[in-house]
Amino acid sequence: HQTPCLRRPPPPPVQRRFVASLVVVDQRRPTPTNRKKMFHLKNAARPAALAASVAGSALLFANSTATTRRHGDDGGVVGDAGRMMTMCHHGEDPKEKHDESVVGMLGDIQARVDSIQKTLGVAAHSSSAVYSNDAKSKKKSKPGIDVVLGSQWGDEGKGKLVDMLSQEYDVCARVAGGSNAGHTIVVEGKKYKFHLLPSGVLNEKATCVIGNGVVIHLPSFLNELEGLTASGINAEGRILLSDRAHLVFDFHQEADGYSEKKLGRNKIGTTKKGIGPAYASKISRNGIRIGDLKNFDFFEMRFRELAESMMRSYPGLEIDVEGQLDYYRSISERVCAMTTDTIEYTNEAYDMGKKILIEGANATMLDIDFGTYPYVTSSNPSIGSVLTGLGVSPKKIHGIYGTTKAYCTRVGEGPFPTELDRDVPGSIGEHLGVVGAEWGTTTGRSRRVGWLDIPQMKYSTLINGFTAINLTKLDVLTGLAEIKIGRAYKHNGKIINTMPSCLKTMSEIEVIYETLPGWSEDISKARNFEDLPVNAQRYVLRVQELLGVPIRWIGCGANRLDMIDRGEGWDLSSEEGGESFE
Repeated sequence: HQTPCLRRPPPPPVQRRFVASLVVVDQRRPTPTNRKKMFHLKNAARPAALAASVAGSALLFANSTATTRRHGDDGGVVGDAGRMMTMCHHGEDPKEKHDESVVGMLGDIQARVDSIQKTLGVAAHSSSAVYSNDAKSKKKSKPGIDVVLGSQWGDEGKGKLVDMLSQEYDVCARVAGGSNAGHTIVVEGKKYKFHLLPSGVLNEKATCVIGNGVVIHLPSFLNELEGLTASGINAEGRILLSDRAHLVFDFHQEADGYSEKKLGRNKIGTTKKGIGPAYASKISRNGIRIGDLKNFDFFEMRFRELAESMMRSYPGLEIDVEGQLDYYRSISERVCAMTTDTIEYTNEAYDMGKKILIEGANATMLDIDFGTYPYVTSSNPSIGSVLTGLGVSPKKIHGIYGTTKAYCTRVGEGPFPTELDRDVPGSIGEHLGVVGAEWGTTTGRSRRVGWLDIPQMKYSTLINGFTAINLTKLDVLTGLAEIKIGRAYKHNGKIINTMPSCLKTMSEIEVIYETLPGWSEDISKARNFEDLPVNAQRYVLRVQELLGVPIRWIGCGANRLDMIDRGEGWDLSSEEGGESFE
């Protein structure tokens, strides 16, 4: 007697969830500590996310030393003896030939995703929607607040991306820092240098907001406005100053220089623009805000109190109180005409469906809390400053774009793990410094240079939650036979997985590098990813893989249009739900 086999009834016809995992294993080190990278796709209706995920591993498809395995379902095998990929795609001939280029591989993967979607009854997306570089694919479809931040030690080229993006935005804003920031934009061979104004001011349709988190030196601000007018840019009626933004006075700048001189060889390396002392006045609750100018009697009383306090704190500091009051009395009407409640303005603009772009100043590694303290700035130039420096809810943040050079630079003192000596003639350091024109926009000081630092970038990504990366100055690496990437930190013989807070530990770090082949071809005319030399593509994809964040924009030259935009398929904020790329 046999018991009849009982089968479980089939599940109801609901949409199934598909999870695809790609684990990349380095064949050269077949040990339990092999490097692994897993990318997850949680919804079969999101092919762009899958394509972006596997793009980080695309370099390994072009490298015969790598093997990619699909975990879970069984399926066909694609590739040659040195490289194979198993996908949940049944009925494929393993001997079938495929396009071996990176784009071909990605296209093949997209076709497989489309097949999976068809099986699951989900509308497939054309591969062109993922890889297209046309204007339609690049255009943002969702209104909200997008943020461009510096992810290293500043000077990454944020202004260029802001200038490009701002052509489609209604409001551009600064939220932290002051005139210590410096952004240079090149338009048709003409350079525009900005310190307090958002770079988006070049878009004559955009309103520019300087938020409450910024400290403003009004003489510098007005000089910048006059320079802009002399260049033929009309900003009349398009500049709004927060009534809550604090003022930087001349005596703040003098105090800044005094403090640096007093520190001697332990100096911080500030720009001496008075930013630190102005924020100190703010925190000490004796600072003066722009809105105070609307009642000049009140402003005068506060100014006299602050001047007396500063002269007590800095022996030898002399302040021409009457002369300063006369100056601010003369400009008060002009300044008050630009002053408003930017918190109300920004939130109303958001409610009206307007697109808002935030231009970060400085960078995460100069953040007063997260940077290499004490060699930092006096504000929070990371994602948190958008909320506190503009007065908006975190629910309104959409895209967060981290800007990083294809190498690394730093101005001033402080730790720099991957630093190269730029003073040696014929050295790689000299190449990066000269070809990259690495001199500070604000101070004119030569910037320190080094290789791209992945542990530092991962730390910055962790803090800010970047949805896409803007990789700038890739063209500067042209001509180098080999290019190194700082892949990991080692301290006392052990790999460390975070950015040390202690300066002594930082000074003892050993950087583990990996080396990639360089290229010699001119890339300044590249407008699509496929236009780049193969080795340049490999470099970009390797950086993308190590960071676990898609690289959407790639800077190929100094001019305004010398940039590749890979489209919304390489931007996590364009995907509903905002799931992680990694």
